[in-house]
Amino acid sequence: MIKNLTILRVHGKEFRQRYSLSSNQYKAFSAILNCRTSSLGAHIDSCDHCEQQRISYNSCRNRHCPKCQTVAKEQWLDKQEQSLLDIGYFHVVFTVPDTLNFLFFSNQRTMYDLLFKAASETLLELAGDSKYLGAQIGVTTVLHTWGQNLLLHPHLHCVVTGGGLTKLGAWRPSRMKFFLPVKVLSMKFRGKFLAFLRRANLFFDKQHEDLAIPSSFDLFISELYTKPWVTYCKPPFDNASKVLHYLGRYTHRVAISNNRIRGLDNGKVSFLWRDYKDGNRNKLMTISAIEFLRRFMLHVLPPGFRKIRHYGLLAARGKFARVKLCRRLTRTASPVLAKRSPLQILSDIFGSDFNLCPNCGIGHFCRASP
Repeated sequence: MIKNLTILRVHGKEFRQRYSLSSNQYKAFSAILNCRTSSLGAHIDSCDHCEQQRISYNSCRNRHCPKCQTVAKEQWLDKQEQSLLDIGYFHVVFTVPDTLNFLFFSNQRTMYDLLFKAASETLLELAGDSKYLGAQIGVTTVLHTWGQNLLLHPHLHCVVTGGGLTKLGAWRPSRMKFFLPVKVLSMKFRGKFLAFLRRANLFFDKQHEDLAIPSSFDLFISELYTKPWVTYCKPPFDNASKVLHYLGRYTHRVAISNNRIRGLDNGKVSFLWRDYKDGNRNKLMTISAIEFLRRFMLHVLPPGFRKIRHYGLLAARGKFARVKLCRRLTRTASPVLAKRSPLQILSDIFGSDFNLCPNCGIGHFCRASP
């Protein structure tokens, strides 16, 4: 299988000669390139039956590395399971017009923060309105910056509780269909985002430096009001376990997984993508390896940036007490507190024999004690 790592190793030097990287992009670039190689050191694994030993190279643990997200995702899901309720959940997606892409590219932290702020406030304020629900909901938001073609496409995936707590401390369930009309969501989100954008301290590149003039920027904002702001809501989940499974598909993904890459030949990369404008048809795209790497590096986030955030009932302050109350009101059984080790997680995913010792065929490799 052709992997991101293969493309980096074969064409990384040429890519670096053609494009300059930020310090954070370079850190991610180097981490992925050196992941599970001698560059990052190694440790000894030992069979728990025959004491056969082997050398295992260390992982980079960079969140943009396609190989290092499996265990992190499962550990995160184990933690989130403690907050799930026996209710319906909805999946809402907020997108912005591609006219804003240049601002997202040159003002990553600021623009992504605006996206979180506008989307979360839209959901919480509308749900709190007695015309719709009149209660505080719980929201988990996950940032994605890419489209299927690997180009910049900032959008937020939000998992929302199908109900919330009233000011009197009662649980109020939502209707079976989503309680916030999509058109209202879109209009309020657009208004909030553009209001925040007006007040943001933005950097403009040379190609768009005219927008630093207030009158030009006002015109730019006015034109954005005429653009389509797509917000959509998917049907509710049947149960909490499906919510976890669905969250796992979105939380720790990188721009493109290795299984979508189909070939590397004569300096060109072929990968599968879904064309949403053509009936969601699966297609094969072929671009130069340098362009592939350029697109991949577009999605390296600023250092320390939180791409997963919680709001409302799930906000950090007071979360334990609120979730405990909601669990009682919705008659949700208390979760079983079980923390799986990385080895247990890998065994659950790949089967108990994934690290079977080839020497004795009985024992399993474990990290040797120092």
